[in-house]
Amino acid sequence: MIKNIKYTFLSLAVVSAVSVSLCFDASAQIDTAGIYGERKDTLEASVFVARQSGNYLSKGKDLRTEVVTAAGLCKMACCNLAESFENSASVTVGYSDAVTGARQIRLLGQSGIYTQMLDENRPVMRGLSAPFGLNYVPGQWLESIQIAKGVTSVINGVESMTGQINMEHRKPTDETPLYVQASVMNDTKCDLNLLSAIQFDELSTWSTIFLAHVDGNFKSMDMNGDGFMDDPRQLQLSFSNRWLYFGQDGVQVRFGVRAIQDRRNGGQMEEKGDGRWKADILNRSLGSYVKVGVPLNEENTSNFALVADYTFQRMDSGYGNKLLMDASRAYSYYDAGQHSAFLNLLYQNQDNDSHHFTLGLSEMLDVYNESFCWSDASRTVLSNTGVFGEYTFRDEDRFSAIIGLRGDYYNNAGFRFTPRVTLKYAPNENWVFRANGGRGIRFSTPLIDNMGVLSSGKVLNGDLMSHPLEQSWTYGANATWYLPFDESQKTYLSLDWFGTNFTDQVLVDYSDKSIDFYMLGKGQKSYTNNFQLDFSSELFRGFTATLTARVTDAHQQLKNQSSDIKPMTSLYKGVLNLQYATRLNKWIFDFTASVNGPCKVWDFMKGMDGMYGDGYTPVYPLLYAQVTRRFKGFDIYAGGENLTNYTQPNPIISADNPFSHNFDASCVWGPIMGIKIYAGIRLTIWKTE
Repeated sequence: MIKNIKYTFLSLAVVSAVSVSLCFDASAQIDTAGIYGERKDTLEASVFVARQSGNYLSKGKDLRTEVVTAAGLCKMACCNLAESFENSASVTVGYSDAVTGARQIRLLGQSGIYTQMLDENRPVMRGLSAPFGLNYVPGQWLESIQIAKGVTSVINGVESMTGQINMEHRKPTDETPLYVQASVMNDTKCDLNLLSAIQFDELSTWSTIFLAHVDGNFKSMDMNGDGFMDDPRQLQLSFSNRWLYFGQDGVQVRFGVRAIQDRRNGGQMEEKGDGRWKADILNRSLGSYVKVGVPLNEENTSNFALVADYTFQRMDSGYGNKLLMDASRAYSYYDAGQHSAFLNLLYQNQDNDSHHFTLGLSEMLDVYNESFCWSDASRTVLSNTGVFGEYTFRDEDRFSAIIGLRGDYYNNAGFRFTPRVTLKYAPNENWVFRANGGRGIRFSTPLIDNMGVLSSGKVLNGDLMSHPLEQSWTYGANATWYLPFDESQKTYLSLDWFGTNFTDQVLVDYSDKSIDFYMLGKGQKSYTNNFQLDFSSELFRGFTATLTARVTDAHQQLKNQSSDIKPMTSLYKGVLNLQYATRLNKWIFDFTASVNGPCKVWDFMKGMDGMYGDGYTPVYPLLYAQVTRRFKGFDIYAGGENLTNYTQPNPIISADNPFSHNFDASCVWGPIMGIKIYAGIRLTIWKTE
């Protein structure tokens, strides 16, 4: 069987995925830090997972977790992580503004800043790297993504307020000396990925993987005729090198480096009477990490782990001229540097199959050097030192309880205590019930968290350089029914509810002339309730259908708004994905349709340009399609995005007068570009014995 699928990309991506944390149920491991995930005895299990659907709900995970596999990453163009969620109603992806190309996600009706991003269990995309971070993870570098809803383990910190997204990269043990992927879109965007994995001996004691990426577009597009580029001219270069040492005594060492440079130039297509409004942004990043796992006995039921990460991020950006209240002008710029360090020391022990505990110490440090327009340059040091413990009880596969307690000292706010609980109950093979809840805490970075406001002529009011703590409580429950007529258990119906209630939060409030930043006041409310229904089934051999529907009830009391319904938050979304694969997966056909519900606009937008008379955006559909033909050693594919050709009318307010207070490119709720057609190739050279 392995021989028959050896030359398909799907097998390539997951045969290389020898990570137990993705291939097995959480109950089969004690390695929360992801150190002992890559074992030689997991290869056959990895091949089995490769034959699963592109998107599915994990039955074995304690948390409600959606997995996007290598197959799911191939359903779209997936040039980067932001484009990997189109098949999911759990995660909604949009633009932060209409000029910079920055993407942002929403989970449980809240901004992506409240979702913790992990790279193989290391916190990433924090601070300066958050606004463009989704653009900097090439889809072809990943073997899978895990989307967990609600508060998660205390081991990796307590910044996960609405959920956690963990990315699993291709591994050094991938038996592919060379992999090449290239694609091109009709908007002239080109994408190229080169990957090479090397094992230095038969036992694979040492192995490494090199990953290189370049993408960019060489022509400006203005499909809606507003005089502004729909996407900025952009060139991104990324390189990563990951290493693995696998000792015969069970010691594992993983380390790697990564470098990114991204330059983007957006704004008006050409010079106008008052000059050209432009957005010029240069992002540079250099990072490294090390993970060490040391077993303390032969059975590896007790081990010690160290996880360390360091990243330097630099952003230099300019956004045209801003008109001040006194009618003078000032060049709007934001230049900043960030040093980030993360350290985790863990001791894990599992006396038997029922009892497992983890104890640890951690430190997270961020040093910001910021300079914004006419404000004085500032240097801010944010740190939190934590001690934590997590206990897990399991009654075989029927019941599990995870209790996590953590205490953190924040250098500008003192001590905070965080409890979290996760419960799972499976009375039989057909039913799984889950519930979890707890507290979430994060340092806010108001300007970075809301970078879209820089693409606006409005005056920004508030202390933009302060970094107060934001705190919330999140609770949720999930029930999944695996229909009894399907022995493979690929047919399931799942229903979940999650609620998030903020006790401290930085609010962003729009009016016609200003954007105000202030803290959630006493008695003010900011909360969301999120309901989701998932159905998936392999209707007949090779044909899979997945249907997802999500309803969001979001409220936020803002001073400048007449209603407490949270602005710019979609009320509902539905997604239908159909996939058909012929025998041996020689042809694969994918079709995705989504309907995106209305969202309440800011009060100042009501009636603008004859739109939003009722204060809401219209409902709109999106269609995606792709066909893939697989040959021995390579695949070719072609597809289209936004085939309905729907775009947001006038995504830039007062585009004809960009040097006024009325100008605003940050009120984006729909697609900016119309139909996109793409084609690509994936070439694999396999390791020979």
